[in-house]
Amino acid sequence: MDELVILRGILDSLPYPVVFVDREYIIRYMNRYAQYHYYQERGYQDLMGQSIFACHDKESSRERIRAAFEKMKRDGKEMFVGVNARNQRLYMQPVRDKDGQLIGFFERFEMNLRIDRTL
Repeated sequence: MDELVILRGILDSLPYPVVFVDREYIIRYMNRYAQYHYYQERGYQDLMGQSIFACHDKESSRERIRAAFEKMKRDGKEMFVGVNARNQRLYMQPVRDKDGQLIGFFERFEMNLRIDRTL
C-alpha cells in the first residue's frame, strides 16, 4: 500500500482540522475535516495554495502566527495558540524533513476538556 494513501487516510480520520502551511505561509494540505470547517462552515473557497492569511484577516492574528512560527524556528517546539469559540485548543506544530530542515508547520485542534479532579 502506498505510504501517501496511508498518511492521508490517517489525517482524514482525525476528528478535527489539520492544516499544513509551508515556510512561506502557503497552505499545502488540509485534511477532510479542515476542508469541511473552512469551506462549508466558514464559507472560504480554494484555500489550497493560498496564504494562510487569506483566512486570518485580523492583523493581530497574523502577527501571532508569524511570532509563533519564528519561535518554532528557533526552539523547534510546538506552540499553544489558544482556545477557539468551539472550545478547541489550537496548536502549531513545526514540521521538519528527513534531514531536519524546517519545512513548515501544521495547525491542529483538540477538544479543550476539563478534567474533574474531585472524583
